[in-house]
Amino acid sequence: MSNPIQQAFIRAADDGRTAIVPFVTVGHPQRDSTPAVVESLSDAGADVIELGIPFSDPLAEGPVIQKSSFRALENGITPKACLQNASEIRRRGVTTPLIFMGYYNPIYQIGLDEFCSRTRDAGVDGIIAADLPAVEAGPLLDACAKADISLVPLLALTSTEETISQACKQASGFVYCISLLGVTGARASVSHPVEALVKQVKLHTELPVAVGFGISNAEHVREVGTYADGAVIGSALINLMQDNPHEDAPQTAARFLRSLND
Repeated sequence: MSNPIQQAFIRAADDGRTAIVPFVTVGHPQRDSTPAVVESLSDAGADVIELGIPFSDPLAEGPVIQKSSFRALENGITPKACLQNASEIRRRGVTTPLIFMGYYNPIYQIGLDEFCSRTRDAGVDGIIAADLPAVEAGPLLDACAKADISLVPLLALTSTEETISQACKQASGFVYCISLLGVTGARASVSHPVEALVKQVKLHTELPVAVGFGISNAEHVREVGTYADGAVIGSALINLMQDNPHEDAPQTAARFLRSLND
C-alpha cells in the first residue's frame, strides 16, 4: 500500500506547489480545541498535519511552542489524550495524513510497540521523535514498521554525512530538515545553509524533503519551495492562536493557512 504521507507530498508537487505542513500542540489553546482546529486546517488545504505531544522539557522548542506545551499539560493533556484527540479527528472525517511529533521519553514509557500500535489504531500515519538520533532509532524504527506507520527523521545543519545517510535509510513518508541552529520559532528569514542540507539529503533519498523551524509566511514558503518539497509551520500558527478564545482558534488557523498560499 502506498505511503499516505509521501502521497500527500506527491499530490502537492503534481499541483505545482510546495506542500504545507502545519504543526499544532494537542490541547492548545484549550483542552478540547484540537479536533476542530485540525479539521479547519484540513479544510483550508493542509497537506500533512503534525500533532505535537506536549512534554515537560521540550528542548528543541522555542518560547512559543514551549508555552503552548506547558498550557496543554496544564489542561491535562497526556499521550493517551493525544491518541484520543487523533481518534476524534478521524471521526470527524478528516483524511489528511497526521503525524505525532514529540519526545522519546513518553513514547518509551508507554512501550514502543504499544505506542506505535495505538498510534496506528488512532489513525495517525507517522511519528517524529525530536530528540532521538538516527544511531539510536533502531528499536523505534522496528516498532513503527510492525505497526505500518512512518518514522520521520529530523536532520540539522550540523548533521554529518554518516548521520544523513543513516537517517535517510530509516525514513519513510518524508525527511524533515531543520533550517536553523537552535530552537524553533518564527524568524524574519529562512536560513540559507538549509538549501545545501536539502540538496545533500536528496543525494541519499528519493523521499520528499520538508524544511521547518523559522517559517512564518508565504514568502518563506515560496523561498523554501525553490529547493524543498514542503514547509513546516509551527510557531507562527501557534502564536496566532495563543490568546484567542476557543471558538476563534479554528477560524484563525484556517485563515493563516490560506495566507501561506497567497
